Amino acid sequence: MATWLRSRRALTALALLCALGTLAAPAYADGSVSALHMGMGAKDASAMMHFDAVIEQYNASGERFRIDSHCQSACTMFLSIRNVCITPNATLLFHAGGNRQKAIISRASTDHMLAAYKPALRQYVTEHHFMDTFELHPISGREMIARFGYPACR
Repeated sequence: MATWLRSRRALTALALLCALGTLAAPAYADGSVSALHMGMGAKDASAMMHFDAVIEQYNASGERFRIDSHCQSACTMFLSIRNVCITPNATLLFHAGGNRQKAIISRASTDHMLAAYKPALRQYVTEHHFMDTFELHPISGREMIARFGYPACR
């Protein structure tokens, strides 16, 4: 009986350690916009650093990153991840960077986002003035794949 009780306690402790280890795991483990809940973009310039950190982590690891849902503003910078893919049903929304509440467009934030895009997409959003105002301009995942050459998620 004592052996059974010790085994049970050991298994309980092991289960607890596994659960705590799962809670302590990095939030980036899943590799998708929806898993990270980052589709709404950055609320301010300091929040953009969090997007940069995710991009840096995935570029360093080479792990696949999926743009699989609504992705606006700073979220579109995930397009610079070297192993990014886009689901056809995703929607990416583009606009100028800056402070929407104060209606101040930031050339630096806008350029930071533009630098994350492939040349064809950068040219398109610039020529169509997507990055001149805070108005959101959608491009479907399907179009991002077909027109701008981003890989489709399999």
